[in-house]
Amino acid sequence: MPELPEAETIVRSLRPHLRGRAILKASFLSRRVTTDSPDSLIGRRIRDLRRYGKNILFELDAGFLLVDLRMTGRLLLNGRPGPYTRAVLELDRGTLLFDDVRQFGSIRRLEAEPGNAGPDPFEISEEAFRAGLRVRRTRVKTLLLDQTFLRGIGNIYADEILFRAGIHPLSATARLSARRTAALHAAILETLEEAISFRGSSVSDYVDGDGERGSFQLRHQVYRKQGEACPRCGSAIRRIVLGQRGTHYCPCCQRR
Repeated sequence: MPELPEAETIVRSLRPHLRGRAILKASFLSRRVTTDSPDSLIGRRIRDLRRYGKNILFELDAGFLLVDLRMTGRLLLNGRPGPYTRAVLELDRGTLLFDDVRQFGSIRRLEAEPGNAGPDPFEISEEAFRAGLRVRRTRVKTLLLDQTFLRGIGNIYADEILFRAGIHPLSATARLSARRTAALHAAILETLEEAISFRGSSVSDYVDGDGERGSFQLRHQVYRKQGEACPRCGSAIRRIVLGQRGTHYCPCCQRR
């Protein structure tokens, strides 16, 4: 599933081509992609494109369009329609396809901006982050995956962030010291910024709007590295299941 760095990369690849474009025709080719009428998009102009957590938000001249890519969704500029194309937007200059092999993704028309998720990781201060940790009594990885706490972090980056911060994924949030909380906040920003600079992680179906893969997966240190040597200490990376998610960590570098 695309996470924050992948969503940001998609936005950056599409924004120069879509900003200001008018939608001439919309076709929804699967009942599972949306319950909205394609006619509601005809004549609408795309004012801007930005990321909302893991999702892509189109600001229209009237309302918004929220694209949730989920597991296998792709937004492709001037792509060729195929068997997995679920929606097509024909613009006054170019075409935008929504491909989705597993059909878990969706497109929703909104009257107002979404506001049901937590703050963006790049917008929360260390002080606010620390305060949020204090009132949440759960495992630290569970909290990082909670989109009402921070929006945009998923399984890949939670593992990588916790490794960089030296924090065990099962650590209790209420017991993290001020020093470890500061390290975690810094690791979130550092990891996400670096992942964006490498255009995200292509571990499955993810590509940007031009169909190009990211390369941050080549810099993963623990995610899906079970049994391999820790890049810091040489210990074997372990894998456990937490909240039905595979979780990867170094038992020596990440202490509870």
